[in-house]
Amino acid sequence: MQKPLLMGILNVTPDSFFDGGNFFNIEAALNQANFMIASGVDIIDIGGESTRPGSLGISCEEELKRVAPIIQEIKHLPVKFSIDTSKPEVAEFALKHGASMLNDVTGFSHPKMRSLAADYDVQVCVMHMRSTPQTMQNNTLYPEGVVAHIRNWFQKSADKLLEENVKPENIILDPGIGFGKSVKDNLELIKSIPSFKELGYKILIGLSRKSFMKKILKKNPIDLLPATIAMNTIALVGGADIIRVHDISEHRDLIDVFSFPG
Repeated sequence: MQKPLLMGILNVTPDSFFDGGNFFNIEAALNQANFMIASGVDIIDIGGESTRPGSLGISCEEELKRVAPIIQEIKHLPVKFSIDTSKPEVAEFALKHGASMLNDVTGFSHPKMRSLAADYDVQVCVMHMRSTPQTMQNNTLYPEGVVAHIRNWFQKSADKLLEENVKPENIILDPGIGFGKSVKDNLELIKSIPSFKELGYKILIGLSRKSFMKKILKKNPIDLLPATIAMNTIALVGGADIIRVHDISEHRDLIDVFSFPG
């Protein structure tokens, strides 16, 4: 079994749900990137647009203004990086400067995003989200069941990428924990990773400090590290290939202990 990978979240935004504003200037973002590398991150995921529930979108120009400076710096560092965007223009800028993954919360619904993935032969993280961040929590009902719904959506989304000549080994599926799901749905999805693995693709889980744990424990995100580690442990046991987190050193220890040959 291949050792799971650790993806670090680097939000260069003023309004992300947990760390919004912390790394909004280039010096803070670069310091955080270096801290992640020293802590053992495998890949850094750069995002310039918040997708927290209720968030509004920003223009392509504004997103590029946010991410371009840190991309120009991080491309010289000894680490792989991905770009968290649904905008082809932002994606192409990142790819031209060395990004090795596209992470799209809209599941590569834009044809240009699919063609970029094929042209640059990079990994793609295909995330499930119903509607938009602004409205995604308005309807969390899945009559056929959330796992069946997402399995079907995964298959259709992967097929579209394959039709564009994206290699199957480059496709990574993300059930979108917290994106248009109830607390019960999120827990069911985490426990259903083995079912998603049956589709034949790698699985990424991004649940770090998310509000479903806040609702269960009645705690603020700042106090949700232990719960995050617990949930990510369940994800790893289920077969998650990548976990996307804010807290690198703690999860580096988790993956190293989990993967230690016994």
